[in-house]
Amino acid sequence: MDIGSAVSRAIGITEDELADLGRHRESDRFTELEKLAIDFAVAMTDTPVGNTDDVRVALLAHLTKGQVAELAAVIAWENHRARLNRALGVRAVGFSDGAYCVLPERSATTEPDRVRADGRGHRA
Repeated sequence: MDIGSAVSRAIGITEDELADLGRHRESDRFTELEKLAIDFAVAMTDTPVGNTDDVRVALLAHLTKGQVAELAAVIAWENHRARLNRALGVRAVGFSDGAYCVLPERSATTEPDRVRADGRGHRA
C-alpha cells in the first residue's frame, strides 16, 4: 500500500480520493465507471472471490470485453503482488512518508499492524 499510494499520487490521484476509496459508492469523487472498477477489484480480491457477474455486466456498458479483461488482469496482478509481498514479509519502506497512505482492511487472519503516531495512515 505504501508504494501504491505513492504511485497513485504521482499519476494525479488526490489524497482525498485515496481517503474515499473505502466509501467509494457514497463519494462524489469518482465517476460511475471508476466506482464499478473499484467494485470489480473488491469482488476479485475478496477471499473467497466475490460474485463478479453483475459488476462485469455493468462494466461492459462502459468498456469493451478486451478492456474488461485487461482491467481484470491488472487487478489480478496487483492482488498477486500484494499477497506475495505479505507472505514474504515485505513491509512499507517510506514511499508515502509524510503523505496519506491507504491501509488494507484487516481480517481475522492478519496480524495487527501499528499505525504511526502521526495518524496519517502509515504502517509502523
